[in-house]
Amino acid sequence: MATATSVSLTADRTNCAICLDVFDNPKSLPCLHAFCLKCLQGYCKDKCPGDEIPCPVCRKAFLIPSDGLGDLQYHVFERQRTVDARKVSSEQVREVRCVVCLEDSDGNSEETATATVYCVDCKQKLCERCSRPHRKMPGGAHRLKPLGAELEQELIHLEASSCDKHTDKQVELYCHQCNENICVLCYAVQHRNHESGEIPEVAKNFRLRIEANDKQVVSSIGVLRHLLKERKQDLSTFFTDTDKVEKAILQAGDEIKQMHLVDNQTSQLVSELQTLKSDCIKKAQVMEERIQLALVAHESFHTHSRELLDKGRPSDVTRPGRQLLDRATQLLKNDVTALDFRPPRVTFAPADVTPLTRLNLVGKVIIDSYQNQPGIKHLTYCTTLSLYNLFMQYVVFLQRAAMLALQAL
Repeated sequence: MATATSVSLTADRTNCAICLDVFDNPKSLPCLHAFCLKCLQGYCKDKCPGDEIPCPVCRKAFLIPSDGLGDLQYHVFERQRTVDARKVSSEQVREVRCVVCLEDSDGNSEETATATVYCVDCKQKLCERCSRPHRKMPGGAHRLKPLGAELEQELIHLEASSCDKHTDKQVELYCHQCNENICVLCYAVQHRNHESGEIPEVAKNFRLRIEANDKQVVSSIGVLRHLLKERKQDLSTFFTDTDKVEKAILQAGDEIKQMHLVDNQTSQLVSELQTLKSDCIKKAQVMEERIQLALVAHESFHTHSRELLDKGRPSDVTRPGRQLLDRATQLLKNDVTALDFRPPRVTFAPADVTPLTRLNLVGKVIIDSYQNQPGIKHLTYCTTLSLYNLFMQYVVFLQRAAMLALQAL
């Protein structure tokens, strides 16, 4: 697995987001996120060509190509070559044997010379003696670079863009109909009747348009960050309000219980508040997740766009140019703010329990004097109202209190 000590010039763009290791045959999705081919195959193991799958990072849906995941294109800057360069430079920490000598000695490393140079064209590590023929090849001298710490960066800049179909040819043209870089052989065989242009000229146009789109995306990133912060503050305020309301309900319930009233209304109001709270939490979570995903997509576009514009060669710009323009259009059309949700303001108005103090639900003690027994007083218990009338007044009051509490919500 990747570790914190694996520092490299390309470490920020050569690690798979699924396995976290250095890319192995990386493939790019339409949303510009890249993954190892084997990781994508594991991720989509139960899917078929033509199925729609969400990106593991931003969840942007993509279609599995008819010829399978292997038909997806390499990422910006031809990441596989960047990875090859990293692997080459990482091997320089230990002594590397010349591959030609190793083959001639049937794999006996003790009889082979130490490699001192790397042939960019043959992708071989060679000793000084075996590298001599590469300096005098019939078609021209090969590009030989000394093995060392700076090799990785040099290889990234020196390796020419090769055609996807004819790996021994360099791409020189861009086909506008097919939106791809092509070599002269591709043009002669498949793209002769298509509108095409030289890659450097087409790249200039792509740069201008990508630059303009990136400015809009950067502006959108600021809006999304502000919206996310604002919604988090709203949710925090909502939680504070609901906690206060719950305490107020319980306090009001305690006051009513002290007057010998039942707990049903208190439980009902707390239950309704908890349902409202749970509902709002779910909606707020959905809204926050949408904003977070949109923010990830926008920031990914900005990162890739700036890297492409700042470091890319013309062929690097044209290869994903159309894809970047289409992606920017999708991002800018997807207005997350239109789906905005803000939790309601919640307060509580406790019912007026004063009338309860005037209700005599039991009765009172009166003193009655019998006329036939003057001077003798007897204590008797009676009710000033019939029990039925008292009960009906109590029911009407409870109904009124419940309606006032619900209106307060």
